[in-house]
Amino acid sequence: MKKPLGYGLLVGLKVTFKTMILTWVSIATRGRKGLQSTVNYPKVKEVPVSRARGVIALDQENCTVCMLCARQCPDWCIYIEGHKEQKEPSSPGGRVRKRSTLDRFDIDYALCMYCGICVEVCPFDALYWTPEYEYSELAMGDMLHDMDRLQDWMSTVPDAPEIEK
Repeated sequence: MKKPLGYGLLVGLKVTFKTMILTWVSIATRGRKGLQSTVNYPKVKEVPVSRARGVIALDQENCTVCMLCARQCPDWCIYIEGHKEQKEPSSPGGRVRKRSTLDRFDIDYALCMYCGICVEVCPFDALYWTPEYEYSELAMGDMLHDMDRLQDWMSTVPDAPEIEK
């Protein structure tokens, strides 16, 4: 059976009027506060949940320059450079130890898709999610965060949740 001309328009108007009437009823019963689902962002800042994915923070002390995060990143937005240092033995007769030292650790947030693979594959807990979401820049090149800036984000990392017993 063929629908009459303008049938789709009437169905759309029915949905619109139904929503409008439900909104009016909601305002009449709960007031204006019951409808607000957004905030006026620059003036009112939303508090994200504690485990929100905002920016990635780096703990430089834990990084061993294993490059697992850079190799697993699907966007190739992590740049790591390091060198090996020889550490003298602490006691006589000990052997000389080699330790990898981090020279460069950069994340290009203009390329990052916030998948979290880098945080998951890090075996030494050097990368963490922070709930910080205000790190936009005017220039695209400023979205490349170096290791000092990533270290600064460590202060915003929430404490780990307690283990359930």
